[in-house]
Amino acid sequence: MRYLPLTDADRSAMLKKTGASSIDDLFVDVPEEARLGGPIEGLPMHASEMAVEKHMRRLSKKNLAAADAPFFLGAGAYRHHVPASVDHIIQRGEFLTAYTPYQPEIAQGTLQMLFEFQTQVARLYGCAVANASMYDGSTACWEAVAMAARITKRDRVVLSGALHPHYAEVVRTMAKFTEDEIAGAHPALQSEPDNAGLISRIDDKTSCVVVQYPDILGRLPNLQEIADAAHDKGALLIVVNTEPVALGAIKSPGEQGADIVVGEGQAIGVGLQFGGPYLGLFAVRDAKHVRQMPGRLCGETVDAEGKRGFVLTLSTREQHIRREKATSNICTNSGLCALAFSVHMTLLGEKGLRALATENHRLACIAADRLAKVPGVSVLNDAFFNEFTIRIGQDARAVVRKLADDGVLAGVSLGRLFPGKDALSDGLLVAVTETTSEEDIETLASALEGVLA
Repeated sequence: MRYLPLTDADRSAMLKKTGASSIDDLFVDVPEEARLGGPIEGLPMHASEMAVEKHMRRLSKKNLAAADAPFFLGAGAYRHHVPASVDHIIQRGEFLTAYTPYQPEIAQGTLQMLFEFQTQVARLYGCAVANASMYDGSTACWEAVAMAARITKRDRVVLSGALHPHYAEVVRTMAKFTEDEIAGAHPALQSEPDNAGLISRIDDKTSCVVVQYPDILGRLPNLQEIADAAHDKGALLIVVNTEPVALGAIKSPGEQGADIVVGEGQAIGVGLQFGGPYLGLFAVRDAKHVRQMPGRLCGETVDAEGKRGFVLTLSTREQHIRREKATSNICTNSGLCALAFSVHMTLLGEKGLRALATENHRLACIAADRLAKVPGVSVLNDAFFNEFTIRIGQDARAVVRKLADDGVLAGVSLGRLFPGKDALSDGLLVAVTETTSEEDIETLASALEGVLA
């Protein structure tokens, strides 16, 4: 972010140009009660560029970086190894793209990449068609809900209690504007997902059922059972996947009856990056629903000379010419992150993805077995991929904080994900990837033994 060394003279000149007598005049359209009455408390005032740089460096030293400690955080953002070749390839002139290719026909490399990206996502999800990416997993989840309402002409949404709470909150926020009824719940700390309870909430007014796979506790729900129940009531099944590497080892959602599959692609090709930008994935099992998909779709064609080429086949937003026909207000795609995903996936190939998934699961099993031996710890899950929940018999937030102070990033406490839900407060979500060593696992187990003693 640029440093802007504005002086009072600069501000006066800009105000004179705009015809405003003061900076406050620029905000007259904002209700007075919504405006600050002065500087933000605790935020430093104007300083020189060198002073700001020094201050930011001091702040950065307070961070504990993922690569500098045993790292077990997950819950929708995962630390995987991204080969250096990914960064090299995405910077090549044939592929390097802005956030959104607004004039894509002049960039055949960008379009070919998006076409192949769509193919990879569709095959990963077990679907017929995928779009050219979205902002992130949570907004893709909402777009799927909105799409289901358009298809079914219904307005009741059933959310699994084991859906990531941040995804659920995005759905609830957007539903305030569409007036959809959201039937949500919270997860129970039990080894198996409560499919029966979820199915019992589906009725004839339900547009869709939203399920996470693997779920927020790392469990693997029986999607076919939920799909059959939803379809019996005329509803669609939306499946959310936040860890795409898992699909190298477990059955795809599309194979199990999911109608729309969405998720977060960050785990492949995209680093943690302080929380973003990330990559939304979106696919449909039945091609008949393609015109209800949000975003963009790239297709293959031939030019006037019969040579293979790529074009923007569908832009279902259509705000360009028919705003009232738009299916979404999503006007962009995470082009650079999609490129990184596609490059990494291409380098892996099917065998590489399956091998990566196998290694993730192997290490997670070692971690679960070792942590189960720690006095006071019990492993919740009977089945999982690379993420599982343990119960530690006390508030996990305090334990996580203590372990972080000791240089171990132990996991994500359920109390943080579900504040105010005391029944979940002793739960700790632990994620293990190929970047985790067996030494890291032993360090976590020993540190937990010390804290819980």
